[in-house]
Amino acid sequence: MALPAQPSGRVVVTGMGAVTPLGNSVAEFWPRVVAGESGIGPVTLLDASEYPTKIAAEVKGFVAEDWLDKKEARRIDRFIAFAVAAAQMAVDDASFPTDDAELKEQTGVLIGSGIGGLTMMTEQTHRLHTEGPSRVSPFLVPYMIPDMASGYVSILQGFKGPNTCVVTACATGTNALGDAYHIIKRGDAVAMLAGGAEAPINPIGMAGFCAARAMTTNNEAGSRASRPFDAGRDGFVMGEGAGVLMLEDRDHAVARGAKIYAEIVGYGMSGDAFHITMPESEGDGARRAMEMAVKRSGLQKSEIGYINAHGTSTPYNDKFETIAIKRAFGEHAKDIPVSSTKSMVGHLLGAAGAVEAIVSIKAITDGVLPPTAHYETPDPDCDLDYIPNVARQAQVDAVLSNSFGFGGHNATLVFKRHQP
Repeated sequence: MALPAQPSGRVVVTGMGAVTPLGNSVAEFWPRVVAGESGIGPVTLLDASEYPTKIAAEVKGFVAEDWLDKKEARRIDRFIAFAVAAAQMAVDDASFPTDDAELKEQTGVLIGSGIGGLTMMTEQTHRLHTEGPSRVSPFLVPYMIPDMASGYVSILQGFKGPNTCVVTACATGTNALGDAYHIIKRGDAVAMLAGGAEAPINPIGMAGFCAARAMTTNNEAGSRASRPFDAGRDGFVMGEGAGVLMLEDRDHAVARGAKIYAEIVGYGMSGDAFHITMPESEGDGARRAMEMAVKRSGLQKSEIGYINAHGTSTPYNDKFETIAIKRAFGEHAKDIPVSSTKSMVGHLLGAAGAVEAIVSIKAITDGVLPPTAHYETPDPDCDLDYIPNVARQAQVDAVLSNSFGFGGHNATLVFKRHQP
């Protein structure tokens, strides 16, 4: 098909794919989120008996060989396999014409990862110390580096447009989508596969976050341990998975008759310049990211009908995000439903923002706002409408999604119902 002569300046979502602790497709994942189910349970990917945290949100039933050649499926890191699967789902969901050579040159890939191939690095470091340098895999470096999710997907799909990567810790997935949005807006690509992938549940990943005292130690709570905005929260639950979206120039999507889920209309990002792990106490960076995203969307603040919060279930993050929302939206903040789906799938780190973008879009298309699960005891410092425990039927036309990361990275996206 003929490509648009000029970019329309509008970017829409035409396909979505997900690998999550609550299902390995959007069709499986979304109803379980709406139902308030939990994908959190005892760690099975390693022996966690000596770790303070013994629970995680693991992906279940994922078979890499369903998406990859058997030899490659055994060789690559888990985060790459997740990305490959989610990307293929997004391509299929979009009915994207992969047989068009010209279009493939104008289609890129931007899939980020906060950590990359940590399992590959751990395994090969052990081999170095036990068997010597000659036994280290020649695939260590290519399958360890975070950009290989994008690189591998680009190779498999044959997409020859911009091929890059974002690494901004827990803001990665949102930054990846936002940066891909800008690439299409300025005309450097007609379409982009964008999102995030992460597989950090391994000995060094668990040990590192436990040492940082960032994760919950409330193992007795089990599936209910992640409780964003609740007074009893004590840390996040580590998760894994991937979310990938097909973004397209709006005119191109319309011309090919694609179904359009939603339009990306705003992207904001900022830096705290404060601390390597702790968010700024007045939520100033988060506030500025939200205000920038809303301003660039062309919407009024009063038109934002739902916020998918970063909501990690850590004492500081949830308090400071609440402050930031109130500073950004003023009196309207109390009228905006807010929820954190990390209460059900844990914290997917670099994949979180992309999976939460899917949640945000489904809230628009399905008229359902997902709950903040496991909310029991109100916290005086967290005094917004967090949609406690039960999903809410509501038609919303514009949704805001937040992601914040170690290093002071703040990223916000605004999605809007597509208007023909």
